[in-house]
Amino acid sequence: MDDMPPPTRRRIAGKQPFDPEPLARRLRELMQKHNESMRQASLRAGLDHQSIRRWVVDGKRPGVNACILMADHFGINPNELLELAGWPRLKMFDIRTESAEGLPPEAVTVAMTLAKIPDPGVRREVAQAILTLLEKYFE
Repeated sequence: MDDMPPPTRRRIAGKQPFDPEPLARRLRELMQKHNESMRQASLRAGLDHQSIRRWVVDGKRPGVNACILMADHFGINPNELLELAGWPRLKMFDIRTESAEGLPPEAVTVAMTLAKIPDPGVRREVAQAILTLLEKYFE
């Protein structure tokens, strides 16, 4: 599907079943972290005041632009919300490094393996667990 043009990928993704719970859970986490209500977060992101309620409570799928605006508001990579909403990743939001030169091979292996985890929420949890282990090591 990655070799298809973005509009085709979005059209196909929009016809796929959508499970609203992972997106709703992540939005609740972000609103709690930022101490915002659904209304406040919606308005501060530049959306109408009922946007997040429709996604979290009603289980509606947000559009691509709404995901990007919410991600920008919360300071996260838009691809995380796009994936949770069932949309394809956008290459322009993929973070790439120039090279892995100077990093030990073990670090590159860990990063590459971590990047293979498809669910952004699980990927974030695994990354946090690795960071916790490293913090304990350096204490």
